[in-house]
Amino acid sequence: MSVLITVRIPKELRDEAKKYGINVSKVLREALLREIAKRKLEKITKLQKDARKIISKIGKEKLITTVREIRNEY
Repeated sequence: MSVLITVRIPKELRDEAKKYGINVSKVLREALLREIAKRKLEKITKLQKDARKIISKIGKEKLITTVREIRNEY
């Protein structure tokens, strides 16, 4: 399923895109996909930083002990 999105751009920009045979819809879709991927990566990076802060507060030895205990339960 798809949705229709309207974008207002200057007429000169549209004319220039036509002049060079640019498929505006395709370019906009690809740009949107790149921006979404960029934002996802930024979110993952932030979550990793937050996780590192939490793990550093726990301490390496406690973390190792806890992981070993969980493994032994299964």
